[in-house]
Amino acid sequence: MHVIAVESTTLATIAYDEARKLLQLEFRSRAIYQYFGVPVAMYQALLGAPSKGSYFNQFIRGRFPYSLASQGVGG
Repeated sequence: MHVIAVESTTLATIAYDEARKLLQLEFRSRAIYQYFGVPVAMYQALLGAPSKGSYFNQFIRGRFPYSLASQGVGG
């Protein structure tokens, strides 16, 4: 998976595994979540979104199964 650092107040990095349709998001809190069954078009739209946090909240959060991969640190 290729990890891309992004400019966002919500997200720090975005990674995607096209073969598994796995979207990995690292939040500014350093928590890392993996979302399953995410189409490549949605990953590409997230990368191109002017507000990645808004795109995530509108189109990804609550719509795909996910797991917490890493808790992160701090508040």
